Amino acid sequence: MFKKLKALFALVAVVTMLSSCSLTLPVNATSNPVGSKVGTAKARGYLGVLFFNADASIKTAAQNGGITKISTVDIKQKNILNIVITYETIVTGE
Repeated sequence: MFKKLKALFALVAVVTMLSSCSLTLPVNATSNPVGSKVGTAKARGYLGVLFFNADASIKTAAQNGGITKISTVDIKQKNILNIVITYETIVTGE
């Protein structure tokens, strides 16, 4: 019985370690009409603190989409055990 419980615990630990979480949150909205253009900017970090040449700013996302009038801003965060973290800013507008 103890060996089965130990094996089950090990299996749950492995599945938990290999899982990830993704979350998209609205950050801002303006009175501008929702446009057809979408711009994104990404930043990837490691171990929760190491980000190299990362720029997930609203300004960069708007420039990447050719947007001058921002309608909405969303941020998507993906976290894999706090080892690899990705932030993506998504901007819509005209």
